[in-house]
Amino acid sequence: MTNALEYNSERSKLIIPEYGRHLQKMVEHAVSIEDDEERNKVANSIIAVMGNMNPHLRDVPDFQHKLWDQLFIISDFKLNVESPFPKPTREMLAERPDMLQYPENNPKYRFYGNNIKRMIDVAKDYEEGDFKEALVLTIANHMKKSYLNWNRDSVDDEVIFTHLKELSNGKISPKNIDEDLTQTSDLIRGGTSKKKYSKNTKKTSRKGGRKRH
Repeated sequence: MTNALEYNSERSKLIIPEYGRHLQKMVEHAVSIEDDEERNKVANSIIAVMGNMNPHLRDVPDFQHKLWDQLFIISDFKLNVESPFPKPTREMLAERPDMLQYPENNPKYRFYGNNIKRMIDVAKDYEEGDFKEALVLTIANHMKKSYLNWNRDSVDDEVIFTHLKELSNGKISPKNIDEDLTQTSDLIRGGTSKKKYSKNTKKTSRKGGRKRH
């Protein structure tokens, strides 16, 4: 019985530990099979076992591709079987992904972020009309909210409109915006203003109650 004991120091390294020691031994056995037909049969059986370990993804085509790739990786790329997908190589596994491209610009108003600047670049070329006015007003409210994330006290709407005009290279003018921006207190709470009034329109109150039918 003592001779049957197997210590971890004597075992091969687990290549993909989440599949466990037994599955890796199955793969090692498949590599040692000389008959091509039998080896292919055993490989498909191992794929079925790997799929059973992830039953919710077993029938997804992309997941099947992943299983076959992992099978070859566990075999240290020594398994020679017919696969429904291109066989991966050691070089492909070691290949590093392309470096991500980060924006290298240093905007004057960094607290607005690059996404708002991209939105302004798109909005400034829109044809004048209700759609452009609504889009610009939405962008201005986002700018105000971003500004308040850095300065929680308050900010005058004219400051936002001035920055908006500057970031659009003068193509978006505050005089074309008829509505006030969302109130500071609502933006800080993460909500929206309940009422917005036109700069050029006086507030009016409704007289009388609801008509009864």
